[in-house]
Amino acid sequence: MRGYYGAVERSFADDVKQLGYGAGDVLRGEGILAITKALLQSGVSYVGGYPGAPISHLLDVLADANEPLLKPLGIYYEMSGSEAAAAALLGASINYPMRGAVTWKSVVGTNVASDALSHVASAGVIGGAVVVIGEDYGEGASILQERTHSAALKSSIPLIDPRNDLGHFARMVEASFALSEACHEPVFFSIRIRACHMRGTLVCRDNVPPTISMLSPQARPSFSLERINLPPFTYQMEAMKFEQRLPAARRYVLEHGLNEHHRGSESDVGIVMQGGLWNTTLRGLHELGLADVAGRTPIPLLVLNVLHPLAPEELIGFLRGKRRILVVEEGMPNYLERELGALAHDAKLDVEIHGKDVFSPNGEYVPQLVIRGLARFLTDTPLANAAAGAVNERYQRLVEHQARIRTALPEPVAKRPPSFCTGCPERPLFSAMKILRSTDPSLGDTHVAADIGCTTFSTQAPFNVGNTVLGYGLGLASAGAVAPLFGKRVISVMGDGGFWHNGLTNGVASAVYNKQDSVLVIVDNLYTSATGQHHNPSTGTNARREPTGMTIPDALRGVGVKWIREVNSYRIPDMLRTLRDALTTRERGLKVVIARGECQLERQRREKPVARTRIAAGETVEQPRFGVDPDVCTGDHSCMRLNGCPSLTLRANPDPMRDDPIAHVDDTCVGCGVCGEVAHAAVLCPSFYEVRVVRNPSAWQRVLGRVRRAVIGRLATA
Repeated sequence: MRGYYGAVERSFADDVKQLGYGAGDVLRGEGILAITKALLQSGVSYVGGYPGAPISHLLDVLADANEPLLKPLGIYYEMSGSEAAAAALLGASINYPMRGAVTWKSVVGTNVASDALSHVASAGVIGGAVVVIGEDYGEGASILQERTHSAALKSSIPLIDPRNDLGHFARMVEASFALSEACHEPVFFSIRIRACHMRGTLVCRDNVPPTISMLSPQARPSFSLERINLPPFTYQMEAMKFEQRLPAARRYVLEHGLNEHHRGSESDVGIVMQGGLWNTTLRGLHELGLADVAGRTPIPLLVLNVLHPLAPEELIGFLRGKRRILVVEEGMPNYLERELGALAHDAKLDVEIHGKDVFSPNGEYVPQLVIRGLARFLTDTPLANAAAGAVNERYQRLVEHQARIRTALPEPVAKRPPSFCTGCPERPLFSAMKILRSTDPSLGDTHVAADIGCTTFSTQAPFNVGNTVLGYGLGLASAGAVAPLFGKRVISVMGDGGFWHNGLTNGVASAVYNKQDSVLVIVDNLYTSATGQHHNPSTGTNARREPTGMTIPDALRGVGVKWIREVNSYRIPDMLRTLRDALTTRERGLKVVIARGECQLERQRREKPVARTRIAAGETVEQPRFGVDPDVCTGDHSCMRLNGCPSLTLRANPDPMRDDPIAHVDDTCVGCGVCGEVAHAAVLCPSFYEVRVVRNPSAWQRVLGRVRRAVIGRLATA
């Protein structure tokens, strides 16, 4: 049955069609689609990765393109089990001249991948190896805030940060493979959230069938002891990085003009920027009157599409003769600004270098911040093409409206923390945990180790369940020292995605090995919902729609877990009873509760189109809905404090003698029944009721409906 669920994922048929375009055809779509097309134009032999914002689209499109496009080209595709597994795929390029590309989100993904990635970077590659990094940084990020730059410096991996334009993306992807082969190192191709989703056009080239592929496989194995990461070869590898590979990378960057120089007529000033900040910086200059709509500006610009390695002669050449330089560099530490300062000092150049002193030291460089920093810098800089007063006056006109902004609200809008979707099967689990904690503190009021994923929302109102969040699949591992020192059993939570990514080995196996006596709750919603409802081993099929035959209970038994209970997560009384058993049983060791219920987003994506089709065809369709009886609701809102469903809200009380607003179920209800389950389990008021909304009722249902209304009307007036 589980394999059935895989058929409900979003279709990328239009995007797949564009991936097959040939020379001269025009691709229209998001930035990440242009990058995916460029991979195929570069002759890759294999592609893989672990999904996550903002690069999930790349893997989704390739999954749908596997049969019609990748297989005919002989390209191997896989959805890797983790970022470490994806990085290890690049090992194919160590010994063989085959091009490969993998992808994941940064910075957490890079942390997971760092072991394999460091080994690939140390051994070096023969075939081009590219890592497409989704830079999940800034206001739209879903993770902790760090940048990839430090990882590139640590492992001596070239780092591309391309100017945001679909055609430029494609050119830089192809250049990344060539750069990798020139310096024999894997290459980071970093792309920001907004650039991933920006839309534009790309004039395509033909896809290139790989020389080594599943259609034309490698004839014989290649062995070279010097490529094995063991002493004394590791010492030689380190020397090669700095004596041969990085110098070769610098030469390639210079000879092929990967960084861009815009000469400008101003002689005393210049701006150095990360390639990914080109659009924002030029827009800022335009708003200040120092650039036209095409991006032409009198200010000399150095656009660093390659952030590592930097070529000293290129930077010194740009600095020479200038009095003031502004560095537009997102994030900390400010590597570029420091490097420029050191080079200027060594070359004895009389130039002021500014950056973090006029911009924010941290955070995403959004337009408002960049324009303010540009105005600060340029107002203090003598310019031949504009007066400082004119720049400042233009900036003041841009921001003067801010002082006039007034709010009509009597107080600030209440914060709206992220929450579970309507009908989410994870919500009733945490309702049960909260009920258990409030009704029996001796059992339920314990340390709860939370995890990365949708389950993290449990730490927010109204549940406030979860004391720590340390990493994907690491909820149980993070309780390792708490469990034996807490004085009572603790609870750890992880999703099925986290379980297969990291939790089975670093959590469950470690807990069994160390004889940990605690409780683990695995939320199995049949997908890795945190990354966008992707397949995982227990979904039933892999990304290529091939059956897997893997289950969470089998995996648990395989590492020695004996106490395993499976519960329908929507059945709150059953969940309460099972949690209580896990916390009180005399059996020692790890107790695992599997809370199972299909991701409601995926269920609705499957069922709603079918229902709409049946309704349009005139068929009878019944859909469950829940409501609240306004005459019974007391207005104490306990149901909301224990549920938090977005469809459960407030409305004015129809009783003129009562002031408190009453609970109300709005039209977004999907009929999961959790609100009623919570009311029953917590012994709340019996105000919830279930109805069946009937579309295109049959003649018998119409007659029955009229009879029911008549009877209810009689009873109501009796």
